[in-house]
Amino acid sequence: MPETSRAPAAPDRTAGATAPQAVFLDLDNTIIAGSSALAFARPFARAGLIDRATVLRGAWTQLLLVLAGADASTMDTLRRRMVLICKGWEVARVRTIVAETLQEIIGPLVYPEALRLIEHHRRQAAEIVLLSASGLEVVEPIAELVGIERFRATRMHVVDDRYAGEIEFYCYGEGKAVAAREIAEELGFDLAHCAAYTDSITDLPLLEAVGQPSVVNPDRELRAIARERGWPVLAFVRAASRRDRLFRMRDRLSDRFAAGARGGAPAGSAIEAEGPDAGGVGAAGPWRDPAMLGAAAVGGVLAALLAGAAVTRSARGSR
Repeated sequence: MPETSRAPAAPDRTAGATAPQAVFLDLDNTIIAGSSALAFARPFARAGLIDRATVLRGAWTQLLLVLAGADASTMDTLRRRMVLICKGWEVARVRTIVAETLQEIIGPLVYPEALRLIEHHRRQAAEIVLLSASGLEVVEPIAELVGIERFRATRMHVVDDRYAGEIEFYCYGEGKAVAAREIAEELGFDLAHCAAYTDSITDLPLLEAVGQPSVVNPDRELRAIARERGWPVLAFVRAASRRDRLFRMRDRLSDRFAAGARGGAPAGSAIEAEGPDAGGVGAAGPWRDPAMLGAAAVGGVLAALLAGAAVTRSARGSR
């Protein structure tokens, strides 16, 4: 397999694809809604590891990540803040907090479609691998929760059971592609016969390294690349989440206006998820009223205000 290429266009390698030998899955916005690391802000605050201001900033960051995606600059900023914030924390204490709140915090965030996807590939006898930029102490129990035994995550340097303020391995960007290559070599697999699912443009090296790339809830840049290259696009939605459905409406509008600009539907732009709660990009009928774009923008602002108000009320209630 050649080294990662950043060519603007690539052949459609998904057509007629056979069952993959291994499936590499991103975590945030692919298996769960939102950021796994930021999701534990409140339990960490209750334990006295962070203050309320950090919780509020985490909630705002979470919203921005979902609305705008995470580019390299954003992820680098988050990485530096994560290292500074957790320096000196006891690793054992972090593991205990995550274990005690895992079902409460992560359980409701898991996409049912993601679980069905994992089971589908497991029936094909594929090796399921979770790759995440979140810390090992967060990723490991989540992997167990969703039934994935093999995973790679960001590893912090630890001294005397405390985080030393340095990262040993950052499972992000090219790091995910490196991890996939190492695992494939370890198992004797050919990456050309493997699949990957992720949501972020920062994971493009991973998608380009495998023979069967697919995108899930993609950010704007990755969505555009998926259109160009004919990669399958999946939209996962939690049935009870108004926020998720708002963002799916945003994605449908994006597809609709992009198709209108080209005079036709984007090739390979959608794969509908299974089940009654499916949120496939192509699931809804065409948007005929341009005013819907304004409604979506207003809805996004309202979602931001409601999210901020909810966190503020929670912070006040804990005083």
